[in-house]
Amino acid sequence: MKRQRRNHSQEFKREAVALVLEHGYSCAEAGRSMGVNGNLIGRWKRELEDNAAEAFPGKGKRTAEQQRIHELETENRRLRMEKEKKKPRPSLPRKTHEVSIYQ
Repeated sequence: MKRQRRNHSQEFKREAVALVLEHGYSCAEAGRSMGVNGNLIGRWKRELEDNAAEAFPGKGKRTAEQQRIHELETENRRLRMEKEKKKPRPSLPRKTHEVSIYQ
């Protein structure tokens, strides 16, 4: 049976990281006390340290940079498909029947 993915709120993530940064817990200890994997808290910590303003944007929300990249990738994919449709298909070579004369 497939495990269902849990979504954690921005507040929950910030509390978990605060245990590590402010209270001196290790990521593993904080993970055990919060009921999540310590590696996950380590990732949240790095994300918060790298860019606190844009950390944990929420479910389905992209940063401005991520949104721009997504739009460009979508446009690129669309243009490639249009280009493929416009390409002339190579015609099959005609079969010629050669008659060889042996002497």
